[in-house]
Amino acid sequence: MKWEEIKNYKPTLFKRLVGVHKETFAKMIVEITKLSSTSKHKIAGNKRGPKPKLSEGDKLLMMLMYYREYRTFLHISADYGISETQCWRIITDLEKLLIKSNLFHLPGKKVLQEANNFEIVLVDVAETPIERPKKTTQVLFRQEKKTHTKKSSSGR
Repeated sequence: MKWEEIKNYKPTLFKRLVGVHKETFAKMIVEITKLSSTSKHKIAGNKRGPKPKLSEGDKLLMMLMYYREYRTFLHISADYGISETQCWRIITDLEKLLIKSNLFHLPGKKVLQEANNFEIVLVDVAETPIERPKKTTQVLFRQEKKTHTKKSSSGR
């Protein structure tokens, strides 16, 4: 799945495939291009060497595939025709840039705890005895008889 193929999909189908709304995806691309132009290096690529094969949309789509579908770097890299390490570099660089932007940063544990939006749920897990058949004297006699036959057949 490439960015060029899915960019014209309906918003509901886009959300189902990618995991974020089209507007959020567009904001992410804007942030990535803004931050990557100001950072020391481009996303998984320097000024030297061959031109990058993938657009910013494809790179972002790779990262979202990795998180949404739990795909391995090998599978993603095979789909996009790049190496596994290059796929890893792209995804980790995008993560760092998006964390740096603070637009897509979730609040920390302390902030959530200070909000005091807790609900208390009580679950009754009382133990109940399991009904089992009672051992009768006939069953005990059979077990005793089996043990005597085993001892006598061993030849001692």
